[in-house]
Amino acid sequence: MKIVKALFCLLAITVFGATVLSSARADTWDKKTVVTFSQAVEVPGKVLPAGTYTFQLLDSPSDRHIVQIFTADGSHIITTILAINNYRLEPTGDTVMKFSERPGDSPEALRAWFYPGDNFGQEFVYPKVRAIQLAQTTKVIVPAVAVDTLDDNTIKTVPIVAVTPDEKEVEVATVIQTTPPVTPAPAAETEELPQTASAMPLLALLGATFIGLALGLKLVLKLAS
Repeated sequence: MKIVKALFCLLAITVFGATVLSSARADTWDKKTVVTFSQAVEVPGKVLPAGTYTFQLLDSPSDRHIVQIFTADGSHIITTILAINNYRLEPTGDTVMKFSERPGDSPEALRAWFYPGDNFGQEFVYPKVRAIQLAQTTKVIVPAVAVDTLDDNTIKTVPIVAVTPDEKEVEVATVIQTTPPVTPAPAAETEELPQTASAMPLLALLGATFIGLALGLKLVLKLAS
């Protein structure tokens, strides 16, 4: 009976652990984050009134980073936007970063969204006209697409470019670090250490050890007979 109880407890612990790990991996993958804004903010193609929202990555078969923004309880989707990894952005302790400047009384535009523990930001891709305005105002490079609105088809295929403060359009990879920086591998040591001693002492020690083991085994067999 004790063996059956032990096996049952082990099975229960295993199932519970698998459930917890599955949930943790899902949250880490989609980076689900709840954010509260005290004032209206701009995201690509939309202005969000002050309030609480849920940000998460879409589980998409494409290689795009597609961010979905929901109501606070996650029951209603508000907008879907494109993003790219940016390893040059520095986390500030906040979940999202705002552009440092804005014209007049317009809502602040969100630049990126950081998930806890990430060393990169999900930098938002703006429509090209708006990206040019933000680049000129804030003096930073802004990812852009050449369309004002994105549907389920274009969001997976529309080309992404980067707009500079002087209105130049360049390839994203040339100005934004979208992949982890490569750390050079340490050089392999090729020099051989000088031989300072003979291998004879080691061989003698191994021989003595084997002899001792043989004698011990012989004694055990003798006592057991």
